[in-house]
Amino acid sequence: MSGPAPQRVLGTRRDAVRNYHRILAAAREVLGESGADASMEEIAARAGVGVGTVYRHFASKDALIDELMRLILQEVLSSADRALARTGGHGLEEFLRALGQSFADHARYADLFLQRRTDDATARRIRAAVDALTVRAVAAGTVNPGTTPGDVLAVVWGMRGLVQAAGEVAPGAWQRFLDIHLAGLRAAGPLSGTPPLSSRQLSKLAPRR
Repeated sequence: MSGPAPQRVLGTRRDAVRNYHRILAAAREVLGESGADASMEEIAARAGVGVGTVYRHFASKDALIDELMRLILQEVLSSADRALARTGGHGLEEFLRALGQSFADHARYADLFLQRRTDDATARRIRAAVDALTVRAVAAGTVNPGTTPGDVLAVVWGMRGLVQAAGEVAPGAWQRFLDIHLAGLRAAGPLSGTPPLSSRQLSKLAPRR
């Protein structure tokens, strides 16, 4: 018994890929509007597909949210790799701006990720990127020599909190916040009389964030 024609198989695969992207785009919209109350039926309707098609791609709403988080983290890691490829000590600023944009792009449904822990390997890669980019920026003189990875992570956490607080009222507020903090990190002289976060403190804080 012969199998399906190759052209039909390819067409089916293309349809599946197209539906996958439609579902994810619809999920971002619906989750942004309805949060945890969003239904798979609503997402299917927004995507223009049957609810059965949604479930063929994602077994549950949790699985769909997990996929959105995976894609976001994939974007962050790609941004980290691009920043690490930069020379001249400018990779740190590039990565911080990429993070800020990512927070802003996904702010409407970011609260759905709060109970989901970033896998250890991804968390280590992000932390390693921050460490390396900070060391390079200090060596190149693009930030104050007293700048530590803990200082940079504090800026990241503050930026994320501002994005969540400002919401759609001031979606670009994070850019000014980052500009001001980068100016501070470039300033000459002691950055602060308060000691920086210790490695022990960071080890307790970073995994949760």
